[in-house]
Amino acid sequence: MMRPWNLSLLLVLCGSVAATALLLRGSPVAAVALLLVFVVLAGVHSPLAFPKSIGAVEARRRSAVDGRPVVFWRSGCKYCLRLRLRLGRSARQLHWVDIWRDPAGAAAVRAANDGNETVPTVLVAGRPHVNPDPEWVREQLSPSA
Repeated sequence: MMRPWNLSLLLVLCGSVAATALLLRGSPVAAVALLLVFVVLAGVHSPLAFPKSIGAVEARRRSAVDGRPVVFWRSGCKYCLRLRLRLGRSARQLHWVDIWRDPAGAAAVRAANDGNETVPTVLVAGRPHVNPDPEWVREQLSPSA
């Protein structure tokens, strides 16, 4: 369960070490500023930046009922973060599956990507789309789609 948090923890640790070094050199303002930058980066790359993940089986079931896409993602992925940020509030309408927390989700991504865990993989009407344009994903949420 710690794997999704590894990058965030590493960022906080590195920021703390760098801030301590600046503090010891007598630059408390720079130390605080640097630590804040690292904490913000850690937050953005943490699982907290994404809507709550559900299992792949449940996500597919819900998608079959409501027709909304399923997004397979993992923390630390810059393309997943790009998709999440560009979707804005629309991201809450999607079903998110963290492949590092759900083995069935990881298996579904590998099956769609020739054995690779390439994310984000978006499942629309049962068809996988690898790293799609966020605007296209948003269009899939519209009632006319």
